Amino acid sequence: QGLERTEHEGFGGGNTAWEEEKLSKYQHSETRLLEVLESVCAPSDFTCHQLLERSEEHVEQWWFHEQQQHPDFFQWLCVDRLMLCCPPGTYGPDCRSCAGGPQQPCSGNGRCDGDGTRRGTGLCVCSPGYGGPFCAECGDGYYEVSRNKSHLMCAECYQACGRCTGPEDSSCLRCKRGWVLHEHRCIDIDECGTEMAHCRANQYCVNTEGSYECRDCSTACIGCMGAGPARCKKCNKGYWRDGAKCLDVDECANAEEPVCTGVQEVCENTEGSYRCVCAQGHVRRDGQCIEDKPPDAPEKGFFDDVTDDEVVVLQQMFFGVMICALATLAAKGDMVFTAIFIGAVAAMAGYWLSDRSDRVLDGFMKGR
Repeated sequence: QGLERTEHEGFGGGNTAWEEEKLSKYQHSETRLLEVLESVCAPSDFTCHQLLERSEEHVEQWWFHEQQQHPDFFQWLCVDRLMLCCPPGTYGPDCRSCAGGPQQPCSGNGRCDGDGTRRGTGLCVCSPGYGGPFCAECGDGYYEVSRNKSHLMCAECYQACGRCTGPEDSSCLRCKRGWVLHEHRCIDIDECGTEMAHCRANQYCVNTEGSYECRDCSTACIGCMGAGPARCKKCNKGYWRDGAKCLDVDECANAEEPVCTGVQEVCENTEGSYRCVCAQGHVRRDGQCIEDKPPDAPEKGFFDDVTDDEVVVLQQMFFGVMICALATLAAKGDMVFTAIFIGAVAAMAGYWLSDRSDRVLDGFMKGR
């Protein structure tokens, strides 16, 4: 790719006449070689850089001395010199021809194992629909649509046919497993109606196209002939037969004596059994049912329920009382009642100046 990218480039410089004169020198110059090698490997491709470093001397030898006699760089370096690859259509240490020949390995309908490498077996791995040692035949489930000396086209048979002469269901020559041939048609075998099906003891058989399925019986059954509790061969423990059905036994209602004997325990019926649970309002702790009540809360202090707004009011009342006391002392007791009145007024004023009063006053001003 680097050789192709730099094929029509020059040394640069803007002088077209000079470039045309020097172009032939650029084509075989060390400058061009370095530009090509810089773009060979991705920056993070460590393996590529290692291989390039090991091959650097060979690359330089081909560039300066061998490319006139050996213009195919891949053939000269990878096949002949390093012996890492083989020409297309060949494989193995000695580059032998693949099955079907190097010109069209595997008849063009598959791939040769080890093609182009020094490894592999050279055998054909056919594409879907093709078979044979050279992939020159149609595989199982396919028929031949057309053929000439160099090309074969195969198409898929009807789904039940293993071999056929065409796409119709009446063109079968052999059937796939699970089907039987009858007048060139493949008929599904009912494995469930024969002894061909093998299901476990507590399963039943369901026929499918070309095969069958084993499905689990109902939990009410011990062995069954189909789905549901009405197809049981025998009822399971915890069930009783009512006509064709196996119904759940209600152990809680039918027991002559209580089945749950723990204190505050009650019986709860389940499918095929029962369980003992705590009565309403009780919970199980340490294996016993006790009354479900919240733990005793610690006694509240005198100020536990006081809100922030009330704390502000109390603070302001306290300061109001302090002002009253100071006023009383100043008047030598002559204005005691007057001072108490002034303190109460101050406390009320402080309350209305608090955050709560601001919201109340704001609502009043807006007519709410």
